[in-house]
Amino acid sequence: MDFSQRRERPDHNSIKNRSLKYMDFSFFFIILILLAAGLISLFSASAFYTTNKGMDSLYYVKRQALWMIVGLGLTAAISRMDLEKARKFIKPGVILTAFLLLLTLFSHPIAHVRRWLPLGILKLQTSEFAKIILVLYLADFFDHNLSHIASNPKQLLKPLSVMALLLGLIAAEPDLGTPTLMFGAALLIFFAAGVKARYILMSIAATIPAFVFELFRHAYRLARLKTFMSPSDNTTGAGYQLAQSLLAVGSGGWLGKGAGASQIKLMYLPVPHTDFIFPVIAEEIGFVGSMIIVLLFLALLIKGVRIARRAPSFYTTLTALGLTLMIVLQAFFNISMATGLMPTKGIPLPFFSYGGSSIMATLVSIGIILNISAHRNQTE
Repeated sequence: MDFSQRRERPDHNSIKNRSLKYMDFSFFFIILILLAAGLISLFSASAFYTTNKGMDSLYYVKRQALWMIVGLGLTAAISRMDLEKARKFIKPGVILTAFLLLLTLFSHPIAHVRRWLPLGILKLQTSEFAKIILVLYLADFFDHNLSHIASNPKQLLKPLSVMALLLGLIAAEPDLGTPTLMFGAALLIFFAAGVKARYILMSIAATIPAFVFELFRHAYRLARLKTFMSPSDNTTGAGYQLAQSLLAVGSGGWLGKGAGASQIKLMYLPVPHTDFIFPVIAEEIGFVGSMIIVLLFLALLIKGVRIARRAPSFYTTLTALGLTLMIVLQAFFNISMATGLMPTKGIPLPFFSYGGSSIMATLVSIGIILNISAHRNQTE
């Protein structure tokens, strides 16, 4: 699909150009199914863990439900915003995000990493919202500068510098999975915007030294890579989680062991309700049920791309596309990690893994996509 053809900009992309009859409710219905499935899966994955810790079996479910309600409230509010007027806050948003990411590096470490800012009942994971601000910034940049890039490729240094700043701060937490996800989604936005392939390849080449440096900076990353290359070599050490995950996925068979019947969640995984929730799901609902979840994410991708194609401006096209790709790529990374197709990394499964910041950031993205789906350009 060619997204690089500049569309006719509407006179004013405001509420008057929107209508609920245009909003893609089938897209929202997919989201509701994923949210419901996620909450049920979270209960199954966390109930034994919380009971074993002397906590309420619904502890994580209640908290996740609260963040879902807050997130859906944000979805409703954002779906009615004037996205064109909000563009003036994008660059200040980048600065604020960079400041919060820097502040996070001085926060109290949790499990030897600094990824959260304590805000009372919520530990804010700024990197989750950095995904959104990066997509908005790139969409805004290419909308304003696409015609100049062909004659002056140095213009690309601006978005690449912003990417390097945000991704570098996240990598310093340390976190290599999220920057990899954001970089992949960003390059797809570059491609959709019509940036020539050689400049994208040059960008990839430029990041290789930084990636290798980060890979060797922490011994556990090399251990994970070795485990990925030879999963059966160290099943009691660095490869323990992957080995248990593969065992659970395989033991689920075609139809699974049944709701609540997973064994991997019985303390065989340290925290089965976070990044490794997919093996619990696969063990209980089997290959068929797992494929239904994969197909739901595929449907989300197809719907998101269609919304992007029908968006009223080039800016909203890239925004809808970028946010959709960020969510679906994250799901792909998580499922690939759990099934041994990629090295393990700390990336949650959207709508399923426990995490207030993750679910709210995802629903903010959904609100923006729904907002764009309710617009039509002048030719329509």
